[in-house]
Amino acid sequence: MSAIFHAGISGYRGRMGRAVSQVLDARDDVVVAARIDWGDEADLSLCDVVIDFSTAEASLALAQAAAELGGPALVIGSTGFTPEQDAALEQAAERIAIVKSGNFSLGVNILIGLVQHAAQRLDAQDWDIEVTEAHHRRKIDAPSGTALMLGEAAAEGRFSDLADLQLKPYDGITGERPVGKIGFSSVRAGGIVGEHTVMFASEDEVLTLSHSAIDRSLFAKGAVAAAAWVRTRRPGLYDMQDVLGFRQA
Repeated sequence: MSAIFHAGISGYRGRMGRAVSQVLDARDDVVVAARIDWGDEADLSLCDVVIDFSTAEASLALAQAAAELGGPALVIGSTGFTPEQDAALEQAAERIAIVKSGNFSLGVNILIGLVQHAAQRLDAQDWDIEVTEAHHRRKIDAPSGTALMLGEAAAEGRFSDLADLQLKPYDGITGERPVGKIGFSSVRAGGIVGEHTVMFASEDEVLTLSHSAIDRSLFAKGAVAAAAWVRTRRPGLYDMQDVLGFRQA
């Protein structure tokens, strides 16, 4: 059995906070030492790591407080950070270890790593890349944030920025597909939790890498896995690619 560690939950009253609570409470190697919400005071010294799904403002305040103490480590799943807040978070990470990610699904992050490696090895002159995603009818943005992460991984594998490679949505008479570009398509229907596919297609063969989300609890499980990993790391700003070992120091 793994060594017991003490975890805190920031934003514990929210949807993801409650999901993280359920995952932590089901483990016998974790003691939940603090449950924090915006405005609450908590003794961070009781925690080896805090999992935070709150707001960008609250996450930054938590990171700065933890940095002042020299710990605990943090796992941050909040979104919507401004460039200035990201810069301040990087400063905090000079003193504590932080994992920050927009998607904590272990499967999605494995997929991201595989996509980057495939794009690096498959010649852009011969292999087209198409990213397809499907979500429930209530999702208001397209392509999804995860689809863009997959596109960014593919672009990074080709030593480029996604902004330089992303195609506009196909509509009408578009002409021949440009070489080396990355296309996106989206589906919105019913109650689909989330499906993502990256297709690498040449004239002779097609390679398809895909992921389907079945239950939203998978994001909480990934965040807890990140917490178990980051609690013993040196100060720095990490993401799930580090957690899964796709980046070797």
